[in-house]
Amino acid sequence: MSKADPAARKRERSKTIRWVVTIFLVTIVVSGIISLLSEVLMAGSTMPGAFVILFAIIFIGIVFDIIGMAVASADEKPFHSMAARKVPGAQEAIALLRNAERVSSICNDVVGDICGVVSGAASATIAAQILSNFQFSWPRVITLAMSALAAGLTVGGKALGKGFAVNSSTVIVHTVGKVIHALRCKPRRKKK
Repeated sequence: MSKADPAARKRERSKTIRWVVTIFLVTIVVSGIISLLSEVLMAGSTMPGAFVILFAIIFIGIVFDIIGMAVASADEKPFHSMAARKVPGAQEAIALLRNAERVSSICNDVVGDICGVVSGAASATIAAQILSNFQFSWPRVITLAMSALAAGLTVGGKALGKGFAVNSSTVIVHTVGKVIHALRCKPRRKKK
């Protein structure tokens, strides 16, 4: 494909536009689902339960950030030998690596960033619960403390996770490949 080939450039531009529109729509749907689910769970939970939900949202964001970073930094070669030996998850890992840009975008930008936004909303909800149960002379301190806690855990967890993702990228990608393989094979087993 030549750089001067207008048809190839047009196809590439069209493919990029479709990807941007798709990721935009997926983000709206996933964000809505996660926000609704966390709001429903937070509304009916106790204070300790609300903290568990907050930490779970932050943890999900960190895990997906690790996956996105691992896929972006892993080498495809070890998975070819695994695929030749028919190791479960190797083919799926190769597919992930061949679509590293998109997988990384979904994991880091869609799920990771949505979890960051939702954890901020969850921390605000917890601050409101604290303020409704206790009297403080400076209520703004509670709101700021909860926001700072959510941000600190998110950024600290992602920073810790990035080193792990780069150093253990093959293991992480293979684990994700095995999970995808298991999810794909499960419906087939039920049909039999």
